[in-house]
Amino acid sequence: MRFSRLSSEACLFGTLVGLARFVSADCECGYSINSTAFTELLESDFTTLKDIKADKDWVLQEWKIDKDASQGPYGRMAVPGNAISNPAKDLAVSDEGVLGGEAGLELYVRRLQPGDQYVSVAEADSYRTDMMYGSFRAGIKTTGISGTCGAFFWYQNDTQEIDMEFLSSQLSGTTSPVNLVLHSSLSRDATGAPAFKVIQLPFKADKAVHEYRFDWQPHGVSFYADGQWLTDMTDERYIPSVPGKIIISHWSNGNKAWSGGPPEEDAIMLVQYVKAYFNTSDEERIKNYAGRCKNAGTANAICKIPDQNGPPIFGDNDTSQRPYFFSQGVSNNKTVNQTSNGEAKSGKKNAATPVLAISGYAVWAMAMLVTITLEVL
Repeated sequence: MRFSRLSSEACLFGTLVGLARFVSADCECGYSINSTAFTELLESDFTTLKDIKADKDWVLQEWKIDKDASQGPYGRMAVPGNAISNPAKDLAVSDEGVLGGEAGLELYVRRLQPGDQYVSVAEADSYRTDMMYGSFRAGIKTTGISGTCGAFFWYQNDTQEIDMEFLSSQLSGTTSPVNLVLHSSLSRDATGAPAFKVIQLPFKADKAVHEYRFDWQPHGVSFYADGQWLTDMTDERYIPSVPGKIIISHWSNGNKAWSGGPPEEDAIMLVQYVKAYFNTSDEERIKNYAGRCKNAGTANAICKIPDQNGPPIFGDNDTSQRPYFFSQGVSNNKTVNQTSNGEAKSGKKNAATPVLAISGYAVWAMAMLVTITLEVL
C-alpha cells in the first residue's frame, strides 16, 4: 500500500493531465510521489528559524490537564517556554546551534520539582487544520533520558489519529523501537489499538537525527525511517477520513505502561524540520489551487518530492544528505501561494470546514476532469 500502488482515490486530482494556456511557476499544480500529487505544502526548517514563537505556521500549546485525564500519576502542563529555538550559527560550516549542540527546535520535558503535581512538557501544533491525506516527514533526534514520550503525529481527535511515538524507556544497548499507532473509535489506548505495531529501528534514535515519515491515503498508511519502508496499516476501519493537523510533542505523565518517568533531569527532543505535502479541505485553498494550476501536464507544473535516503545531515560540505526544501530553491518559484518557513505565501491561514469543503473539493475535481476530457477530445 505504498504510494507506488496508490489508487486514484488517494488524491482526486493526482491523475490530472491538463491542456491549458500557460504555466507561470514551477510546482503550481502540486507535489508528487510517483503518480500521486498533492496541492499543498508546508515546510519548516528549524535549523534556520530564529524564534518559534514568531513563526506563523506553528502554535505553541499552553494547557494543563490533571492526572486523571492524563491517565498517569501526574498531570501534564504544556508550557510555550519549553519549546526553544536554537538556529545554526553557520550551516555552511556545521549544524552547531547558537545555544550549543545541534541546531533545531528543542522540545523539553522538565524534571519534577518538589511538590509538583504536573510534568512540564512541550507541544507545537500546525496552524493549519485542513490537512487531508498526504506525505508527512520530520527530522528528529529523540532523548536518551528515560521517562518521556516523543511524538510526531497527525491529529483530528482521539479517534482520528496517526502516531509515530518514541518511548525513551524502551531504549537499550540492543533496542531502539518506534511505536506506530492508528487511533479510531475502536481503540481503547495505544497498546489496545488493533492498528498498533512496534518496529525496531536499524539505528539508535537518540544518537543522531533521522527522518520519520508517514504517507496517508484513504486505503492505508505507510511508515518510513530515513526513506526505508517500515510497515503498512491497511485496515480501513482505522484509517482517518477527516482533515486535521500535524503535532510534534514531548511529554511524560509517569505512567509506567507508556511514557514512564517522569525524567530525573530535563530531557530534550530535537526537531530539525517538518515537511508536509497534502490535500486541503478548505474551500478557499481549493479555489486558489484551481486558479494557479493552469496546465498540470506541462513540465515542472507538478514537482516530484525527493526521498530522504539515509539520515539527514545539515552543515556538511557534502550536501547529498541535506534535506531538500522546495521553499529554499534559488528561484523561490516553487512555493507560490503556499506556506513555508513561517511565511504565509497566500496571505491567509485556513481553518478546516470538513463537510462542505470535502464536498466542494469533489465537485471541483470532477469539473476539472470533465474540462480536460473535453479539451483532449
